[in-house]
Amino acid sequence: MSGSSLLELQDVSFGYGEGQSFIPVLDKVNFCVESGQRIALLGRSGSGKSTLMNILAGLLLPERGSVVWQGTDVTQLNDAKRVALRLQTIGVVYQFHHLLPEFSAEENVALPAILGGQKVATSTQLAHQLLDQVGLGHRFDHRPGELSGGERQRVAVARALAGHPKVLLMDEPTGNLDEATADQVLAMLIDLSETTQTSLVIVTHDRRVAAQTDQQFELHHGEMKPFQGIETTGGVSSNHSLLAIATRPEDLPSPVVQRRRPSKASQ
Repeated sequence: MSGSSLLELQDVSFGYGEGQSFIPVLDKVNFCVESGQRIALLGRSGSGKSTLMNILAGLLLPERGSVVWQGTDVTQLNDAKRVALRLQTIGVVYQFHHLLPEFSAEENVALPAILGGQKVATSTQLAHQLLDQVGLGHRFDHRPGELSGGERQRVAVARALAGHPKVLLMDEPTGNLDEATADQVLAMLIDLSETTQTSLVIVTHDRRVAAQTDQQFELHHGEMKPFQGIETTGGVSSNHSLLAIATRPEDLPSPVVQRRRPSKASQ
């Protein structure tokens, strides 16, 4: 494992079902994310991309193999310790933003920090800074229903960044916005990655999005291999949109503990 690795999968395998109905999804997958990297994970629908994302985020535990965050194998931690380490390491942006409709943009972004124990004033200041970063400083008091799809997307990304994650995981981030808005959001993410050295892992089927990353991998029949045939570019290519959820890990579904290896509460 590289000394600069933030996140790593080591011989990870996973499947669904039991006995004759068992469906293998991942087979001895190895994967490494280093500081500042931008990585695309490609694959057809049903190839296991979302399962892989949930394992990277610690929401699923593998049947075999290790998931290592900053040198710690999180499969050996109990749920509480795994969530605590996740808060220091990973931000998650899913396909649906799930902003709270009765809260303003500022309140949506500040809420994770408040729930994490920060003072309201400190959390509000952080929310303003993050909304400024994503180009929405002038919309901080607007509720989601008063924002465009692209603006809601930016709020969701800001909320994912509230915990200062070292790695930002994004599942199918280019789904429902028009191409011009998608270009703006993707450019924003790349700029944030470059200025903050936050690593990006983008699960996508859109090769134009993948072209903006440093490395591309493909999931096929449970195996991950380098993806060939994408010429990376320096600018933002035309693509679909970034429609996502950015939320605190404890707001997400509880991890499904694998059948083989239960968590060790004593560790």
